[in-house]
Amino acid sequence: MEAEAATLRASVAAHASAMVKMGLEFTYAQGLEAVREVADGLPLFLDLKLHDIPNTVASAIGSLARVRPAMLTIHASGGRAMIAAARRAVDETFPEGARPLLLAVTVLTSLDAEALHETGVESDVADQVVRLGRLAVSAGADGLVCSPHEIRLLREALGDGPVLVVPGIRPAGSAAGDQKRIMTPAQAHAAGADYIVVGRPITRAPDPAAAAAAIAAELSA
Repeated sequence: MEAEAATLRASVAAHASAMVKMGLEFTYAQGLEAVREVADGLPLFLDLKLHDIPNTVASAIGSLARVRPAMLTIHASGGRAMIAAARRAVDETFPEGARPLLLAVTVLTSLDAEALHETGVESDVADQVVRLGRLAVSAGADGLVCSPHEIRLLREALGDGPVLVVPGIRPAGSAAGDQKRIMTPAQAHAAGADYIVVGRPITRAPDPAAAAAAIAAELSA
């Protein structure tokens, strides 16, 4: 985990990343104090994907004030009451001007139609993403986490208001891994992503800072 933390800071130091992203693996292994130490004043995308009953999610958000995230994730599938409770907790917990963007995860990028159907959802992936996107934004989410394949559908359904944060990004030639719905950084940018999320192609590269810088250069071009 120390190597992962160094990688995160190296990518930002190379001016190739807008913020540091930390999720379940690092937070569970090292705790919130380590999250705060690694971020060290840099914008923090805290990707914990909270999903529980409304009161529990609200209480969990209350405990996150000390790390001051710029973005925070919940699962849209937690339902309207949970999303609304999360929004109230964000508004009440963080000082004015320091409130993180509340982002609702629609359908995980590791899921395709077959995997989604196995969970009991009969809709196809695109319909489910739009359904959850509408629900989340109407309940108070600032934006959504979606695969690059659903960017245009969400823009058509919801307009330019919601912030779209897009994982499932793989530079040309990178292994897809467990991601099913992927695009290159340039393709996602062209489709209308506000932020792209790149993990393993950077953290597992021989030179992570150089890999991050190459992605930034692709986006600039």
